[in-house]
Amino acid sequence: MALQHATSSGSLWDEKALEASAYDSSQNLTQETHDRELGSQNKETEANVFPRGGREDEKALEASNYYSSQNLTQETLDLELGSQNKETEANIFPEGEAEAEADLERNGAAPNSTPVSGGIDPADFPDGGFEAWLVVLGGWLCLFCSFGWVNCIGVFQDYYQTQPLNQYSSSAVSWIPSMEVFVMFLGGPVFGKLFDNYGPRYLLLFGSILHVFGLMMTSLSTQYYQFFLAQGVVSALGASAIFYPAMSCVGQWFFKNRAAAFGIMASGSSLGGVIFPIMVTKLIPRIGFPWTMRAAAFMILGMMAVANFTVKARLAPKPKPLAMKEFVRPLREPAYALICAGAFMFFFGTFLPFNFVILQAQSNGMSTNLSNYLLAIQNGASVFGRILPGFIADRVGRFNVMIATSAFSAIIVLGLWLPSSSNAPIIVFCALYGFSSGAFVSLAPSLIAQISPIREIGVRTGTFFFCVALAGLTGSPIGGALLTQDNGNFLYLQIFCGVTMVAGTIFFVASRSVQCGFKLKVI
Repeated sequence: MALQHATSSGSLWDEKALEASAYDSSQNLTQETHDRELGSQNKETEANVFPRGGREDEKALEASNYYSSQNLTQETLDLELGSQNKETEANIFPEGEAEAEADLERNGAAPNSTPVSGGIDPADFPDGGFEAWLVVLGGWLCLFCSFGWVNCIGVFQDYYQTQPLNQYSSSAVSWIPSMEVFVMFLGGPVFGKLFDNYGPRYLLLFGSILHVFGLMMTSLSTQYYQFFLAQGVVSALGASAIFYPAMSCVGQWFFKNRAAAFGIMASGSSLGGVIFPIMVTKLIPRIGFPWTMRAAAFMILGMMAVANFTVKARLAPKPKPLAMKEFVRPLREPAYALICAGAFMFFFGTFLPFNFVILQAQSNGMSTNLSNYLLAIQNGASVFGRILPGFIADRVGRFNVMIATSAFSAIIVLGLWLPSSSNAPIIVFCALYGFSSGAFVSLAPSLIAQISPIREIGVRTGTFFFCVALAGLTGSPIGGALLTQDNGNFLYLQIFCGVTMVAGTIFFVASRSVQCGFKLKVI
């Protein structure tokens, strides 16, 4: 009996010991599982505190420290980080007033491929490819037909002054080509805003029809007011509606190679400036002025038919109401305002060599046959001036190259054109000036795009060229008045041309200094 009791007591003790052992084992397993879960959470926390990326690394670290101090859960931290990521994505293409602030360091701020502070990532731009280069081709055709036509205005200055309008003074005749330049650039703010709202399609169609119609009406003109309205206003307005969509579209497709793309496109204006003067001077004696103008109009019609199908925007337009503050606001930015001031002063003199070099050469004894090729020489050299500085600018800085070419233009006007009185120096001047002044057309839009939000490129480019238009309107008449004041001598005109270019260069230097001082820097 005692033995049975002892055995029973031992069994009871063994069962209790076994239960205690099982309990301890389960506790150990629970602790190990708990430790593993804590370790996993710690690893996740470390991964979230130090994520990959640039600026978001710092944001995540600050968020992690903050929420850890507040003893909040990891889930809350993850939600906060996700919210920050969505905000970052939303800032890539901000809207309205916030867009200008968010893009303070703007699209194209430096010629490299690193993301730009403010949300614009250069990787978002195709920067090449069939579609992008097709837009450049269409833009080339647009500039051939618009700016290229305007580049041959010196031929009409000479023809009108010696043939149908010979009873008018040089200053009076010069208002026709000056009005053509003025109206083409004057449309900038309106056509730039229309491009931002609706894209290039309808603008190009409207411009193509109006440009051709104006030239057809010019072919029927015999009186001063008819030439003035048909060529100086109607045709120029059509050229303006062609010019701005092309300039604005290319900026949306390129970032790192933007100046080079603009240069290739702008070479169309140079080649147009070579072909149109030769075409006009050769055809007028053979088929007469009316059919010469019609031939040019048909040529432009065919080229614009191709351009209408190849020029297109990369970003879908977002219509917004027209507000004057959109045009005025950029002028409050020192860098932008100084660029506009520099272009205004530089453009006072830009077209004077194009308008008056033929008359100046003939007054110094150059034959009519040879002098008719001077514009072709200028525009032929500007083909290289449009392209080469653009490629260089993408590597050494667009502002740097703009300043160098502007200064060189002023130097050769004052140092070469002013003292020249024989054929050789005049021809050399035309070649050098064509190259240096050609860089202005290709580099100026890339400067504007470099310091502007991408969705405001159209309106800002338009405002810039509106400032240029004011100088283009008055530059040639002032030159004609100085020519009359100097009794037919070109000294006053040449000095005025050179001094305004020096002033323009100084403003470009000031715009650069606002951004980076006088440091040797790629900008």
